[in-house]
Amino acid sequence: MRIGQEMAAAVQAQAAIATDTPVGMRQATVATVGTDGTVTTVEGFVARRLATYTGPAVGDLVLISPGPGGWYAHGRMAAASAGGWVPLTLASGWSATAGYYTPAYRLNGDGTASLSGMASMSGTLAAGAVVTTLPAEARPANRVRVTVQVAAASGTGYYGVMTINPDGTVTLGDYSAALPGTGSKYAEYDVLSHYRLT
Repeated sequence: MRIGQEMAAAVQAQAAIATDTPVGMRQATVATVGTDGTVTTVEGFVARRLATYTGPAVGDLVLISPGPGGWYAHGRMAAASAGGWVPLTLASGWSATAGYYTPAYRLNGDGTASLSGMASMSGTLAAGAVVTTLPAEARPANRVRVTVQVAAASGTGYYGVMTINPDGTVTLGDYSAALPGTGSKYAEYDVLSHYRLT
């Protein structure tokens, strides 16, 4: 029995040397990032992120290992590559503005995302109006707010705040003055060219 145990230990040690990875550790690719400090891999493992793994992103190549209570993600071995631009579904009444990029988002592979483009609508724009809703993968864990120009009339610019909410809604509000009831209103996505997801 002792010889069998020694042989098994020797085989495990050789396997660790051959792969340069400690026994039990493995590489995995992140499929989803949880809000509870975990990541789920495409291989089906749910791993708690250690302090060494900051800014997790879908597509990261990570090192995971088993431990008390489950799997642990030690950190990124290779960052996810930036994805391509994915068009946004605009709220009713909004459309892409001619001469500007079509509103879109992309994941940057470093725990951030970007928005691009401009949309417009005509008529009354209420405070808190939703201009689009982002898919789950592009939603920040906390609110993100930036100042944008929302209208212009008779040489006067009207400004407000564009907010990305954790539920994915992108809203306009906090206007600098009462907006004109007629004319075009704008949602400038380019000002959110880089924002944190976690």
